Amino acid sequence: MAPPHSSQQNRRRAGLHAASKSNGRRSLWFNWRRLVSRVASPIIAVLIWQFVCEMGWVAPQFLPAPSAIVLRGMSWAATAEFWGHLGITVYRLLLGLFIAVILGLALGLWAQFSRVSGAIINALVRLLAPIPKIALYPALILILGFENSSKIALVVADALFPVLLATWAAARTVDQKLIWSAQAAGTSRLRCIWKVTLPAILPSVLAGVRVAAVIACVVVFLAEMIASTDGLGHLLTMAARSYRTLDMFVPLIWICTLGLLLNTLIAFIQHKVAHG
Repeated sequence: MAPPHSSQQNRRRAGLHAASKSNGRRSLWFNWRRLVSRVASPIIAVLIWQFVCEMGWVAPQFLPAPSAIVLRGMSWAATAEFWGHLGITVYRLLLGLFIAVILGLALGLWAQFSRVSGAIINALVRLLAPIPKIALYPALILILGFENSSKIALVVADALFPVLLATWAAARTVDQKLIWSAQAAGTSRLRCIWKVTLPAILPSVLAGVRVAAVIACVVVFLAEMIASTDGLGHLLTMAARSYRTLDMFVPLIWICTLGLLLNTLIAFIQHKVAHG
């Protein structure tokens, strides 16, 4: 005959197992509801858009139907020329965003070294952040030319500040006792930033990176529309000059898709870091 405490342990384990299964089902149901709530609104908007176009309430030359845009996009996707334009836009977008993230992270952490560095970063933000960066594009073209360099520089200039501000604000909230404890154990100031400050602020920095990614998508598209011979923005400009409304919507859908994929990827990394 099993001892009484053994049967109690078995019942306790069975209860914990049942509670774990119930929490798992509840979590799965919550994730499905969250996914449906995110997808439902765009789908409903597209269906309304298609219905309005099918009813003929808006002329196709002003607002093409989503189905027509998808078919045209599929026909474009069958050509190597389109993938070349898409590839150059992705290259400018990702390289500019990468440089902005590294530079913004470095400047935000450097502001924590001393009062002098903090004052310099504060003056830099107050002076340059309010300036509309697209106004700098003509000067960047004069300095760097019409090729990739000027467009990447514009992306860096615009996407830098969300990362810098997120890093700076998050670093100022890190508990100083953790840094003092690490320094008391013999850790250098630089290694404290790498080992203590950076892991603590990473979720907040990634939130700034999500904002910077959206800005980068908008800026690279505008730069290609203003002065470029390739890229998605160039395709839209060429379609607008020829009054091809349907062809104008295809680059817009693609740049929106790029932004959505990039935002989803960064949000996934942010979730893993926050719960890691």
